[in-house]
Amino acid sequence: MVKAILLSTCISLGLSACSLEPVQPWDRDLLAQQKMQLVADPLEIYLDEHTYFSKEASSGGQSVGGGGCGCN
Repeated sequence: MVKAILLSTCISLGLSACSLEPVQPWDRDLLAQQKMQLVADPLEIYLDEHTYFSKEASSGGQSVGGGGCGCN
């Protein structure tokens, strides 16, 4: 019984946290600006990654968790 109440409470709280209001047309231009992009300048990100991995003497693994320099 307690699990059912806890489960229904979690589900209702989870669903109440969802936004149901759509983006208005006059707000879309603000959200589409260059400064709102996750990657503002792909070339700059590429050059930063190239510099980082050149200094680190490693290659690949940009989006993979973990660490280490690859030394034996």
